[in-house]
Amino acid sequence: MNLTATIFGQIGTFLVLVFFINKVLWKPMIQMLEERRAKISDGLAAAERSQHDLELAQQKSADKLREAKQKAAEIIAKAEKQANERIEQSKDEARDEGQRQLDAAKAEIEQEASRAKEQLREEVMAIALAAAEKVLAREVDANAHNDFVKKMIQEL
Repeated sequence: MNLTATIFGQIGTFLVLVFFINKVLWKPMIQMLEERRAKISDGLAAAERSQHDLELAQQKSADKLREAKQKAAEIIAKAEKQANERIEQSKDEARDEGQRQLDAAKAEIEQEASRAKEQLREEVMAIALAAAEKVLAREVDANAHNDFVKKMIQEL
């Protein structure tokens, strides 16, 4: 009987140990493993979301960069167009100013030529009058000669 009592004693101890492990150790260990599995699962899901968000952010960044480059190219093209327009406008204004100065110089030259002609006429008239005075001094009819000299001066 000793052997049976010993076996029943060991079986009882074993059952108490299994009960103790099941109640005290097994359920908390399973719960801890389940919590760890849930945390790992949440971490993997968060990592996937983060990866997806990163891809979206990279795509948006690439789109924004492409838009910025396009806008920069448009701004540069517009600035170049305005610069060319201003250059052409400046050229036109310079041509117009050059033409105005040329016209003014021509008008001034014509005025000077007219003054020179007038001065030359006056000098010719003075010479002609002097010559006419000499001729008239010799001849009796001064009025006829004076009229003749005036006609000659007008023709000149």
